[in-house]
Amino acid sequence: MPVYVFRGKNTRTNESISGERFSNNPQALAAVLRREQIAPVSIKEKASAGISISFGSGVSQGEVAVFTRQFSVMLDAGLPLVQCLQAIGEAHPNLKFKNVLEQVRLDLEAGSTLSDALARHPKVFDNLYTNMVAAGEAGGILDTILQRLAVFIEKIVKLKRALRSAMIYPAIILSVAVIVVMIILWKVIPVFRTLFEGFNVELPLLTRVVIAASDFVAGYMVFIVAGFIAFVIGLRLYYRTEKGRRVVDGFLLRIPVLGPILRKIAVARFTRTLSTLLTSGVAILEALEITAKTAGNAILEDVLLSLRRHIEEGKTMVDPMRASKFFPPMVTQMVAVGESAGELDTMLIKVADYYEEEVDEVVQNMLTILEPILLVFMGIVVGVIVIAMYLPLFKLIRVLSGG
Repeated sequence: MPVYVFRGKNTRTNESISGERFSNNPQALAAVLRREQIAPVSIKEKASAGISISFGSGVSQGEVAVFTRQFSVMLDAGLPLVQCLQAIGEAHPNLKFKNVLEQVRLDLEAGSTLSDALARHPKVFDNLYTNMVAAGEAGGILDTILQRLAVFIEKIVKLKRALRSAMIYPAIILSVAVIVVMIILWKVIPVFRTLFEGFNVELPLLTRVVIAASDFVAGYMVFIVAGFIAFVIGLRLYYRTEKGRRVVDGFLLRIPVLGPILRKIAVARFTRTLSTLLTSGVAILEALEITAKTAGNAILEDVLLSLRRHIEEGKTMVDPMRASKFFPPMVTQMVAVGESAGELDTMLIKVADYYEEEVDEVVQNMLTILEPILLVFMGIVVGVIVIAMYLPLFKLIRVLSGG
């Protein structure tokens, strides 16, 4: 949204007033100024100061959850929308989020609906958020919808935290192990090699293997680092393609230990999202489309779009869910009962609660078991290298002692 520089006069005091405001266009800003009893004299768009590069929205989901809860409480207390946004925005520490809330407030003052105003900031308020707000506005239950949204976002943030724990912690331990081994091969082993060359003795096989690995690392270190960086960048670019997402997400789901955890997280997120949308009054077809777009897994996204097509044809959700083999039997049974009883949203909430608790427990148990395993693995690798370097010394000592 552009920034406009304006000049005007207060219609009551005839005082000259100037400043800067966010607005969709000059006409909308002029309407806002007139409501504030300011007669606009000139409104010009502010020139850009230079090239602006933005990485993401700069607003975390946790901040959106806190804002949503604050917003719902203030609306429940009877405060007007504009006043709520102004109060929250003025006190918010995140400047980017503060600017977003200011733009939303100005759009409301210009006559826009809250859902339309939020939809202009898709990096902060996604499709799911704006659709639920629209349903709340249409049904006159915006404060209730915002409370559900706050709970939903908090649950999703918790699931993402579990996902990070499941993937990042083991990756960090393995990365540290690889770096330590690379430094030993690169800097430490050459010292031993020089020492052994002076002894002029035949080296054991294990020692020769480690020295060969050291020679490779020392000779090709630049290429190893460059190749690793290129691999990471290439993988990220490949993942941005439709085929890449499906290949990588499918591979992750097949990894032992990690795959089942990722599947549970995906199921928990799907059931939580769909149940929240259905409870808020969003139609099942639209809810499934939104849930598919926010699934976070390309394989699950395809399954959900298939479910949507079956429902559009007048069929039930259960058969395609079973055919996909993505969902555990318990989930399909609960969905079948929910559809039969006309309480699908309630059943989905129960499934989401169950899997969220199970994910917490499984991730905690995995980390508890994985930490000593990775440390032992790291110790074994370093130990093998140390033994390989000391074996020739033992042999030399025997030779010198006349053994």
